[in-house]
Amino acid sequence: MIIKLHDLYFKPFITAQEIDDAVSRMVNQIAEDLGDEIPVFIGILNGSFMFVSDFVKKYPKPCEVTFIKLASYEGVKSTEDIQRLIGLTQDLSDRTVVVLEDIIDTGGTMYEIHRIFKNQSTKNLKIATLFYKPEAYKKDYKLHYIGIEIPNKFIVGYGLDYDGLGRDLPEVYQIKTTQYMTNLVLFGPPGAGKGTQAEFLKQKYNLVHISTGDVFRYNIKNETALGKLAKSFIDRGALVPDEVTINMLAAEVEKNSGANGFIFDGFPRTDAQAKALDNLMISKDSQINAMIALEVDDQVLVGRLLERGKTSGRPDDADESIIKNRIKEYYNKTAILKEYYAAQDKYYGVDGVGTIEAITQRLAGVIDNLK
Repeated sequence: MIIKLHDLYFKPFITAQEIDDAVSRMVNQIAEDLGDEIPVFIGILNGSFMFVSDFVKKYPKPCEVTFIKLASYEGVKSTEDIQRLIGLTQDLSDRTVVVLEDIIDTGGTMYEIHRIFKNQSTKNLKIATLFYKPEAYKKDYKLHYIGIEIPNKFIVGYGLDYDGLGRDLPEVYQIKTTQYMTNLVLFGPPGAGKGTQAEFLKQKYNLVHISTGDVFRYNIKNETALGKLAKSFIDRGALVPDEVTINMLAAEVEKNSGANGFIFDGFPRTDAQAKALDNLMISKDSQINAMIALEVDDQVLVGRLLERGKTSGRPDDADESIIKNRIKEYYNKTAILKEYYAAQDKYYGVDGVGTIEAITQRLAGVIDNLK
């Protein structure tokens, strides 16, 4: 789930379980290395308070714990201007000190830490960091224990903040490079006017409309590798695998990587496809914001389609029994997806009866509230 802190958006990155596993590994390694020696664990505030707390609760032997506070961040950038704000109040002469850092990126705090503890005449000084950005590290000081190596991107959660917010989160979130997109899954039974509304929403919000049917036709007509693969399944009467479909959609998303967002029409149809679409959007540093379904009474739908059949030339718009079966099939498929998106608080049913303008206004009301 994407979160917003101040003016920035962040996406899930490291789970609470992954953090807990990393802390446990570090505890076991340090306890084994130190044997029966009673160490002094020193946390660097503010960020390390969660890490230190969880670490010492897991540590299986006697130990001492204290904190110092250094300031090294302004907004989302690590600075070289380190200020010692709160110092030590105990004698550490001939003691083994293990500094517990929440994160080390450029290593700007390392000089100050070594200067402080050199003056304390410690027996041993070891550095342990839960998170480490090897691409950013600029110092030569040895890091003795590392929990999780991460890319050089700004993170929040588990004690780490963005201008004061986010420290309380039990998981870690990574800054999104694409700060906001509106991505919609648009559904509606046959005759609900979904295509018409998709065109209006596309224009109103400057979104890219991705119709699965159009994507298939484009790839097959232009004989792309994916089109040929899809056609090979279609020609023998088999269903096109989800992987082929999602790869086609991924290509469309990549083609429009600078878009304000997407309207997905005709996909997903199953839980597995919905999860695949979620993963696709996460890989693009985004997410599905809502599934919006146009809701229209069955008899109204039948009447609309029969009327349309007088001019459309489509045989499935002219037979009432076929129309009713199409509507029934839609509800059977949509019910599964309704549950999937409702579980994420992303399902929105919109009254699809009225003028085109009135329905567009209702849809816009939902989308505007997403922001």
